[in-house]
Amino acid sequence: MAQTELGGDALSQGERRERPHVSLVIPVYNEEGTVREVVRRSAAALDRDGRPWEMIVVDDGSTDGTWAALEALRDEEPRLRAVRFKRNFGQHPAMHAGIVRSRGDVIVTMDADLQNSPDAIVGLVEAVDAGSDVASGRRANRDDGLRRTLPSRLVNRMLRSFTGSDIADFGCAFNAYRRDVLLPMAGSIGKQKFTKALVLSTGASVVEVDIDSERNGDGRRSRYTWLGLIRVALHVIAGFWPQPIQWAGMAIGIVASLLASAAGIWGLVVWVVREDFPGQLFLASLVLAILAVQGFIFALVGEYLGRLQRDVEGRPLYTVATELDRRRAPDHA
Repeated sequence: MAQTELGGDALSQGERRERPHVSLVIPVYNEEGTVREVVRRSAAALDRDGRPWEMIVVDDGSTDGTWAALEALRDEEPRLRAVRFKRNFGQHPAMHAGIVRSRGDVIVTMDADLQNSPDAIVGLVEAVDAGSDVASGRRANRDDGLRRTLPSRLVNRMLRSFTGSDIADFGCAFNAYRRDVLLPMAGSIGKQKFTKALVLSTGASVVEVDIDSERNGDGRRSRYTWLGLIRVALHVIAGFWPQPIQWAGMAIGIVASLLASAAGIWGLVVWVVREDFPGQLFLASLVLAILAVQGFIFALVGEYLGRLQRDVEGRPLYTVATELDRRRAPDHA
């Protein structure tokens, strides 16, 4: 792969002298309505902090006026760097494109939908500067409701188990990383949906920082659907559980054994008490239960096969259409 480590490490001596302390990476997709505000508010927060910074915004193939807005903002803010994908590749490849172009000692990742206040950037950076490898954003006042938070809690519980890190909010994209903890992860960033979990699984130290949510009352809701959350759960299992197929096989055996035992006991009771055994109904229920478990296993196997196919074919994570930056990186990764 053309980009195997973070891009700022190959800078000239002159560029090293002006290397920023903070790199803010923001993936965007059809965010024409918020991109101007998020760039300006983020720049204001970083300016108040006073340390050198850069901002890298990656347009993930937007079909609205997001890129035109970035071109206009680039004229206003020279510390803004922008990358445009040829099509929509997804949030995490866009995150990768920004991270490999970053030069800062602290790398902050953030969504562009203004669900969380950009003012929290400084607090995250200060937490890393104080000695932590990762400053993990924790959404403090979410109002998504049980339908949205219940699946998130399940995914968080799974990631806590698989990574060994007891943090509350793996799903928050507003985080800060010490540069050297991301270097070993550069080849995997973009393939995994949880960069934070990937870094924490290596034993990196972490501190949580409360982030104020601005979603309340403004009509902005999460774009995740139940189907999307199920796909995320499968991705987590395939990406962070070392032996899922073996465990899944054991689960099938245990469940099938319990069902078979229950069926035998039920049949015996009905035969003795009522002298009638509803065999067809029970058989249908048993077949459906086994098919449901098999469907999950097939979905899991499909996740693995998809990963193997991408790795064998060597397909790029993304392709870049254009870039607003004098330091051009390779146009694919």
